[in-house]
Amino acid sequence: MDGEVWESSEVDQQRLVTVDLDDRERAFLRAALLDWGGPARPTQEFAVAMGFADAGQLASDTRSLWKRIDRESALSIDDWRRVLLAAEVVFVSDVVGSGLDWRFTSGFSDEESIAILRGLQRKMPRWRGSFQFTVDQGGDVILSDPNRRNS
Repeated sequence: MDGEVWESSEVDQQRLVTVDLDDRERAFLRAALLDWGGPARPTQEFAVAMGFADAGQLASDTRSLWKRIDRESALSIDDWRRVLLAAEVVFVSDVVGSGLDWRFTSGFSDEESIAILRGLQRKMPRWRGSFQFTVDQGGDVILSDPNRRNS
């Protein structure tokens, strides 16, 4: 099935996946996920749109996800998607995330955070394709041009 594009509904969202994280990625995710219990203040609608039950549960859910990542546990594709989106939003958004306070709450500069975040985006399980890659039924990436691996 290589090269075939799968809709997200066709990828097993509950399949458990382990992502090999280095120390900086792990520290970045720790800061990002735990900031939801600190300076970040999501609205109810935003928390639900990110895949969490509600704004009240977001902080406890992200803490629980962090604990599982810290133990190097496998997470479902759905959980990795929530982790990635929570990290993206808390870093960038000054409306619902840490935004301009990020460098103080996390200890990471914006430049370092962008580099780490792009690396995480490349490592995480994929649930949609792009012009650069497709996603097989298991959620694995098939690169359209293998020479673009880190572009």
